[in-house]
Amino acid sequence: MNNSMKPMRAGIFQSLCITFLLFSCGVLSAQNQAHRVRNIVLVHGAWADGSGWRSVYDILVRDGYNVSIVQEPETSFQEDVTAVTRILAMQDGPSVLVGHSYGGAVITEAGTDPSVVGLVYIAAHMPDSGEKESDDGKRFPSDLAKSGAIKTTPDGFTYIDPAQFHQLFAADLPGDQAEFMARSQVLNFADNFSAAITTAAWRTKPSWMLVAGSDRTISPDLERWYGKRANSHTVEVAGASHSVYISHSKEVADVIESAARAVSK
Repeated sequence: MNNSMKPMRAGIFQSLCITFLLFSCGVLSAQNQAHRVRNIVLVHGAWADGSGWRSVYDILVRDGYNVSIVQEPETSFQEDVTAVTRILAMQDGPSVLVGHSYGGAVITEAGTDPSVVGLVYIAAHMPDSGEKESDDGKRFPSDLAKSGAIKTTPDGFTYIDPAQFHQLFAADLPGDQAEFMARSQVLNFADNFSAAITTAAWRTKPSWMLVAGSDRTISPDLERWYGKRANSHTVEVAGASHSVYISHSKEVADVIESAARAVSK
């Protein structure tokens, strides 16, 4: 072979190798994108509505996720579960299901839907099959449960005494924001807290628990106990109130995104 041809052939070979590597990387990147879980469904808790998720929503959307927010009627546990499954059916692929507070019991039931690949509990209840949120709360009674601040209307709907809402539900939020939340509560039907879970989704699907370190609505000890029992990936936000999804939206979004990455592998 002419010696002058050798550098040319080496260059061609090198170019082919680079082209192959770029093609391989492109294929792998496309495969990774195809398997990426990008649907996040957020479920609020009792005495609240979906608007509280706004800051978490903004972060997740900015980071490329498709985020849907369930507005539960809070008129019956089954109607709340149905509201979640209705939104899940609207997604274009697998979803990470996120619940706050009472919403944790709702996603435990609704999360058996085949489209759900991961569950995230934000300062939330996490009952097992056959258990009731109301009974689990007695394991570690919260300050709210002991306060007498939960009031009931004549037709059986509950709310938190607005005068005590700030200190018990949203202590780390500004007073005017907590006042608005207190006055815009979605009343929750009392029997919802006593609904027994049929099948606990976290028994068969990976779960994450964010503990609000200064929660007075659900005892942080109960949140830790739930997470330990379920072998959940657990993160604790020190000093956070029950409204951690509003006051510490970045930390909450980080946990949700960690879950989405983990179930995408």
